[in-house]
Amino acid sequence: MQFDPPLEEGRLLRRYKRFLADIETASGELLTIHCANTGSMLNCMSEGARIWFSRSNDPKRKLPGTWEIGETPHGRLAVINTGRANALVEEALRAGLIAELNGFTSLKREVPYGQERSRIDFRLDYPAGAAFVEVKSVTLGFADSRVAAFPDARTERGSKHLRELAALAREGIRAVQLYCVNLTDIDAVRPADEIDPAYAAALRESVSAGVEVLAYGAQISGHEVRLVKRLDVLL
Repeated sequence: MQFDPPLEEGRLLRRYKRFLADIETASGELLTIHCANTGSMLNCMSEGARIWFSRSNDPKRKLPGTWEIGETPHGRLAVINTGRANALVEEALRAGLIAELNGFTSLKREVPYGQERSRIDFRLDYPAGAAFVEVKSVTLGFADSRVAAFPDARTERGSKHLRELAALAREGIRAVQLYCVNLTDIDAVRPADEIDPAYAAALRESVSAGVEVLAYGAQISGHEVRLVKRLDVLL
């Protein structure tokens, strides 16, 4: 995924009201931009850290730009805009970069399914049947560790998705939880038991039911973000 035009660089002044961030651009301009991240952003940001943002020329927009990438307190880069994860995964799927999911004949996004009225991020159709793929963006890293964790805040919605995937797997339908690790210098992913033990338990239960769990890590810059390698999943 290439950013065209390339992202602009700035410094974070503060994030507040969940979806707002005050920044100072490289030229000294002070802006309030959109923070497209519903999580806590734990260990993802610090005041004064470098950030990269996309600027909008749409006169109908209330805010002039969107926070896309940030430098973490540990010196990593993280994709702050969680809305990028599905587009990044779709690009990788169509390019054949996710080997475990190659060979599909059609790809559909946001398909309704399940007993709890969910929408799956991707339904992939194969000659032998369908695969349902749920994507989560991972940005929680820790100092002196190359293992990231998910989630960064309690997520009942995430647990619901795992229950839905487990129900599919029990019916013999291929179900996949895919962690899109939008954080540099990471080798593995684990459930964040210390933040959301219910989600961690649901993940392990879904694996017991037959859900596949995959993790792929991203290469990140102000010009481009792309998935580049499979990561280990530590359960």
